[in-house]
Order: sequence, then structure tokens, then C-alpha cells
Amino acid sequence: MFKLSVIIPAFNEARTIKEVLKKVEESPIDKEIIIVDDFSSDGTRDILRNLGDKYKIIYHEKNKGKGAAIKSGFKEATGDIIIIQDADLEYNPEEYGNLLKPILDGETKVVYGSRFLNRLHMPRYKLFYLGNKFLSFLLSILYGQKISDMETCYKVFKREVVKNIIIKSNRFNFEPEITAKIIKAGYKIKEIPISYASRSFAEGKKINWKDGVSAVYTLVKYRFFN
Repeated sequence: MFKLSVIIPAFNEARTIKEVLKKVEESPIDKEIIIVDDFSSDGTRDILRNLGDKYKIIYHEKNKGKGAAIKSGFKEATGDIIIIQDADLEYNPEEYGNLLKPILDGETKVVYGSRFLNRLHMPRYKLFYLGNKFLSFLLSILYGQKISDMETCYKVFKREVVKNIIIKSNRFNFEPEITAKIIKAGYKIKEIPISYASRSFAEGKKINWKDGVSAVYTLVKYRFFN
């Protein structure tokens, strides 16, 4: 039997955090839920403090970024397998079974949930879609492994994979850095199609075009340095 560590980085997600936790809890898998509040100011912290000892909750004393929140979660994770779950409702925890299967079957040690392998996926923002396509192309050129959705939230690893990888990025450039270092460590990333309910900026979407520029820089940087 295995245990899953679900790491949930959260920043100003008071509107959705309780619903996300409910959906994660409903997944019929032995798991620990680790929430990292990245110094929210919208009431998210008050919600989490009222949850008692139900979850492992880490409170950052200042806003550090999504990457820093995930790294804090990694330090607390004790499960055999780790999955990253956003605190909004864009990704569906009902798909954990599909994401875990290739690891449990011994096919791979790393799985990414790909929005773009889902034929029903309709991109909400064309610029972001094209940016993701470009990053995937750049990744294949620099690292020799084709990934359709490097920026996906749903990254699943055996804990041993991330145990010895040192991640320096603290913000959204966590995504290209960990992908680059996983590939450089010799792991093959298997992608599984997932559903995706994109939210708007008015609803709290936080990534922007500057993060795309940072991702390009990060991919190039870690191709030649550690």
C-alpha cells in the first residue's frame, strides 16, 4: 500500500479553498494533505486556522511565491508519491487515479497531467496557449524530451525523484526549473490527458506574460548550469 502527499500552495484563495479541500478529501486514496499559505491577505488564513488539526498547514510569514510554497510542502511530505494541487478549481482531484496509475504500474516515476492532450480542451487565452506551445518546443530542443504541457499544475513524482533535486526558483519559474532538472537527472516524464476549467483574471488567475519570459530564461539557464 502507498501513501500520497497532496501539496496545495495557496495565496488569496478564500473563495475556493474549502471546495478544493472537499474534492481532495473525496479522492479514495490514502493521503496526507499539506497546505502552504503564502501570506494570504483575503481571509484564506482565517479559513485555514479554523480547520483545526485536520491537515498539515504551513504559514509563510511573507509572500514568497508559488515555487517557495511547493518547496515548503516538499519538506513536510512523507508520502511515497507526491502530487501538486492548486487551491483554485481549475484542476479536478477526481483524476488522481489516472495520474497515479503509470507510477503504480512501474511505467515511470514522473507523471504530468497535460491539458493539451485533452481533445476537448479549449484555451481561454490564446496568448497563453501559444506561449505554452513555444515553451514546449524550446524544452524539446534544449533537453531532447517532448512535453506538451510543462506549465501544468498536476505534477506527480515518486518522493525519491524530488528528494535529491535542489530547486532554487521561488515563483512560477519553479515549473521550468523542476522539469529541466528532472530530465537532466535521467527521468522520463509521462503525460496523461486531464480536464481543465480555466478561470479568468477577475476570478483570481495570477500568472502573466512576465512569467513566460522568466520560463524561457530558466530553461536556457538550467540547460547549462545547475
